[in-house]
Amino acid sequence: MRILHLITSPRKSQSYSAQLGNAIVEKLTAAHPGSTVVIRDLAAAPFPHLEEAHIQSFFTPEENRSAEQVSAIAHSDEAIAELLAADVVVIGAPMYNFSITSNLKSWIDHIARRGKTFSYGANGPEGLVKGKKVYLAISTGGVYSEGMMKVYDYTENYLRAVLGFMGMTDVTVVRAEGLSVPGVQDTAMEKAYEAITV
Repeated sequence: MRILHLITSPRKSQSYSAQLGNAIVEKLTAAHPGSTVVIRDLAAAPFPHLEEAHIQSFFTPEENRSAEQVSAIAHSDEAIAELLAADVVVIGAPMYNFSITSNLKSWIDHIARRGKTFSYGANGPEGLVKGKKVYLAISTGGVYSEGMMKVYDYTENYLRAVLGFMGMTDVTVVRAEGLSVPGVQDTAMEKAYEAITV
């Protein structure tokens, strides 16, 4: 089994989402001996935010790209190749201001490419990244899976939508939530670890 592990929190060893992602990877490798793990730390080495050069490169046929366009599209090509090579994708996703980190959004912007990860046909859009299992390791200071704060959760909903658009519909969410809530935070990670099933 080939596992791609995305780390997106800048908090390094203090990151709850990274700890949760590591626990998921550990369970996967224990269940599937011989698995290989590729770690993409987007906090340590973020992809650039999209600029005109990237967008022009995306829409220029490969055979017509200039040297500058080939260079501009290198991050995207590399990220897509990693994604397509993986059987399982583990994404550490801390909630920042109700949504995902900007480095994770940049990664998504580089992999969401027409003709590579999705296409448009007679019946509308079709995802081209199929047969992948995705785990979302989401960490939040509050509780967003239920109750009055659920409407503010643009982390899980967005990731399910954009990954599903590209064909990745087999998504399991593991949450460490209430990490800043007195009376909840002390057992939040323990409950999250117990919820991991692979």
